[in-house]
Amino acid sequence: MLDNANQFCRRTRREFLWETGAGFGALGLTGLMGTDPLLANDVKGGIKFSNPMAPRKPMIPAKAKAVIFLFMYGGPSQVDTFDEKPELAKLDGKTIPVKTFGRGGHKNTGRVVGPKFAFKNYGKCGKRVSDLFPNVGTCVDDIAFLHSMYAESPIHGSGLMMMNSGRLLSGSPCLGSWVTYGLGSENENLPGFVVMLDHSGGPINGPKNWSSGYMPAAYQGVQIRADKTPIHDLALPEGTTRAQQRDLLDRLKEKNEQHLSARADNSELMARIASYELAFKMQEHAPEAVDFSKETAETKALYGIDEKRTEDFGRKCLLARRLVERGVRFVQIYSGGNHNDHNWDAHGDLVKNHSLHAGNTDKPIAGLLKDLKRRGLLDSTIVIWSGEFGRQPTAEYAQGTGRDHNAYGFTSWMAGGGIKGGISVGTTDELGNFAVDDRFHVKNLHATVLQQMGLDPNKLTYFYGGLDQKLVGVEGAEPIKQLI
Repeated sequence: MLDNANQFCRRTRREFLWETGAGFGALGLTGLMGTDPLLANDVKGGIKFSNPMAPRKPMIPAKAKAVIFLFMYGGPSQVDTFDEKPELAKLDGKTIPVKTFGRGGHKNTGRVVGPKFAFKNYGKCGKRVSDLFPNVGTCVDDIAFLHSMYAESPIHGSGLMMMNSGRLLSGSPCLGSWVTYGLGSENENLPGFVVMLDHSGGPINGPKNWSSGYMPAAYQGVQIRADKTPIHDLALPEGTTRAQQRDLLDRLKEKNEQHLSARADNSELMARIASYELAFKMQEHAPEAVDFSKETAETKALYGIDEKRTEDFGRKCLLARRLVERGVRFVQIYSGGNHNDHNWDAHGDLVKNHSLHAGNTDKPIAGLLKDLKRRGLLDSTIVIWSGEFGRQPTAEYAQGTGRDHNAYGFTSWMAGGGIKGGISVGTTDELGNFAVDDRFHVKNLHATVLQQMGLDPNKLTYFYGGLDQKLVGVEGAEPIKQLI
């Protein structure tokens, strides 16, 4: 009797719940698990694996199938790129009363730094774009400019978290994870969510920016390089054949399946097996995706791959096009990494900083838009251009042209995927400091992307922490209707 009591006491909570009530609780749980793609078991006790990245039907009619997010890390200046402010030029050098909030804290006065680049008209819509982006300027009839974006934080770490995940703190799934969670991937041999970093390094917070948070790891971003070794640490050990690796994978699966059959909670191990499978497939298929040998010289030149300055970002943009062609749902490319002038964080010499980063990206971005359009892919691919925030209209220091961070008002733009082209939505004040008309939070941008992808932003949920969590927050957010 004592032995039986000790045995009962040693049971886990899961085993206790599983066997309570003559096993009827387990019967109900099995029914629930059968509807969960990550927990599905067949009624005969065998393990029924379901790929968490299997393509799923949209919740609502979809306009787009994929997203390419061009992330200008560091915070590009809206008044020096796409949001022209003639009044700012007139006040250049003058100290005026103006409320700002950046890394230097709250200020009530500042020395105005006028725009440092001339603006010109482009396209049928007549959109004025600065000389930093002459190539993007030729694409304005396909672009919707959002001049009234705002967010809570003017600090890089929390600003990046907000733009990527809709939260100021880390631990939540990012936009790419929500898209792949809701729709899966159309290519079982490649990740559904791909990230490409700047050659100088990654952004602050690192992998938290493409984390799946409380969701399964299958939905997190996978780093890929646009070179001959797209995914590192996937090469076969020296002397190992594909057949030997396949045999190893089968044995790992068999071992894990045996372990799974003895557990009620099998989601973690099932995800592990899925990751083994994906890694095996990527070894064969990822190199093909970055093989540009069949791309024409004209296409490579369109992206600037034939020029030293634009080659790096151009290769990433071309790879992004090739990935969405192959069914990858979400691709994020970072311009700028590391710290200081290695990214768009122009605290000192704004002209030097922005000339460098715009010059590296202008031609590849325009090439991406034009190539997508001529291949009929722009209609089904959303392209986003944005930083984590913008910059202030005033100088940060007593001398120089550097600007501090500004989350009060900044510019993002979108193209493709059912987004109206040739329009500008929202405005900032005459200094380009505050968003004043049709103000849109980062969550409104996220909601727009989800809706165009066929996902209802206010109904796409993941249960965690006792709540039906949403990318747009428990309170919800509406898409930007002017764009649709």
